[in-house]
Amino acid sequence: MKSWPTPFIPAIPGHGPTVRVHDTSTGELREAAAGERVGLYVCGITPYDATHLGHAATYVTFDLLGRALRDAGHEVTYVQNVTDIDDPLFERAARDGVSWQDLGNSEIDLFREDMTDLAVIPPDQYVGVVESIESISAAVADLLASGAAYALPAGEVTGSDVYLDLAQRPGFGAVSHWTRQEMLEVYADRGGDPDRAGKRDALDPLLWRAARPGEPSWDHPVLGPGRPGWHIECTAIAQDHLGVPFAVQGGGTDLIFPHHEMSATQSEGLTGGLTYAANYVHQAMVGYHGEKMSKSKGNLVKVSVLRRDGVDPMAIRLVLLAHDHRSPWEYTEDALVAAEARLARWREALSVNTGPSAETALTGIRQALADGLDSPAALAAVDAWAEQCLAEGGDDPAGPGIVARACDALLGVRI
Repeated sequence: MKSWPTPFIPAIPGHGPTVRVHDTSTGELREAAAGERVGLYVCGITPYDATHLGHAATYVTFDLLGRALRDAGHEVTYVQNVTDIDDPLFERAARDGVSWQDLGNSEIDLFREDMTDLAVIPPDQYVGVVESIESISAAVADLLASGAAYALPAGEVTGSDVYLDLAQRPGFGAVSHWTRQEMLEVYADRGGDPDRAGKRDALDPLLWRAARPGEPSWDHPVLGPGRPGWHIECTAIAQDHLGVPFAVQGGGTDLIFPHHEMSATQSEGLTGGLTYAANYVHQAMVGYHGEKMSKSKGNLVKVSVLRRDGVDPMAIRLVLLAHDHRSPWEYTEDALVAAEARLARWREALSVNTGPSAETALTGIRQALADGLDSPAALAAVDAWAEQCLAEGGDDPAGPGIVARACDALLGVRI
């Protein structure tokens, strides 16, 4: 699957410090990557509706991480999946009277446009489930053959559903550290089927769903016709394109459980206990009108609509960067007005021929990003330089150019 064009990344002097991230699984601020090569996996969209600001916040956050890691001298391999097989996609397509393939393709195209305009560096591997069926089904068959998974007759149709046997996975829970009760409270709302009769445990995740009438399916010599469960897709795609362990698993906080918990547990079942990801980094939820912004609620502020209405994509990006990625926040029109004013102020300050030295601003941006992706502090470093430039001027002819290139290279904000 194609991704989107890579934005030009200007060169800036020096290099960044060691990057540390807030790891969900330990609750610690940890070094993101120890080696020269870094594997970054970020869970992608289910393409049944346009990109909203909650999506955009996630991909901008991990774009920042990739930029900081590259600036620190790492070679980053970034993988992102597309869940182009899933119940919400099928349901929306049926509602709208279109094929699920056409709906998915149109929304993926729109997502590419949004990411391009937001200056997000594309993944090195942008991988859909449809194109990965062979690999995913092979992983399920391996789990079944090893006894790590079990088949459960589908009942109303020929064939069996396949589930992971969590009783054999003592490390289950190490990502989220949730109690069993906390897991059960959200499992059904987050794609699980805790009430499925015959399961060994209510939390056992579905690996392979036997073909049902009216649903797309793919044949497998061992599993029979069917389609993958949600979590196993990321397990298989990450292993195929990064290997395990890789440095950072990323996504929204709503993926901590069950998705990232299950992805890791399944991977350990496939590899005999190898660690799946060294760190888990999560973007907090973005709200609107008092509730989490989500497709199911319909309270969306869509990037494409803002762009259509003439909003500068760099202002949209500044709205997102103004909030710490670990703290939930709510979008308001005032936030966009503030971002547009900030962008205008930066552009005014950077339009001069000489200005203050860029050294303090450049160091401030780099240190803020290396210290847990503190984007508000990084913006504040540019604000301080811009205010000094506008109030006092400066005699450094290189200063404005370096700050402008740093905003572009490190923050993804084109001035």
